[in-house]
Amino acid sequence: MAIGMGRMFGFHFRENFDYPYVARSIGEFWRRWHISLSTWFRDYLYIPLGGNRNGKFRTVGNLLLVMGLCGLWHGANWTFVCWGLFHGILLAGEYLGLATVLAAVPAIGRAYTLIMLTFGWAIFRSENLAQVSNLWAAMAGAGSATDIPPWYDLLPNDVLAANSSA
Repeated sequence: MAIGMGRMFGFHFRENFDYPYVARSIGEFWRRWHISLSTWFRDYLYIPLGGNRNGKFRTVGNLLLVMGLCGLWHGANWTFVCWGLFHGILLAGEYLGLATVLAAVPAIGRAYTLIMLTFGWAIFRSENLAQVSNLWAAMAGAGSATDIPPWYDLLPNDVLAANSSA
């Protein structure tokens, strides 16, 4: 909407999201998600740190550091830092070989990506790490409806009732 409104007034803004939820890996998701922010973190943090030019150990460290800082950029709370580190771990796993497996069967890559993003958004949206644990347990079917954070109430009541009786 902002791009269209800008064009009405003679401005040309770049696309900032390129259908990120069709991604087949977390790396591809980040290339499609919030493109301006991702590009800034790549150009001004990841590449100056050495990017992927100094061996696997250093590359993994760079990914974790940059994604941890990306989480901190979103908010001064441990949940945001953990969300960034969670994505850093996923990106490191893909860098170390998981990307090859995901590329071999695109349907598996998409399913993996959506599942990991769902668990990641739970971290991002939670108020504290205990809430993350409770929500992940509920998502896995091991928790009850009383364990989940209040914002989860956006689901219809029959879904919550089914979860608590399981």
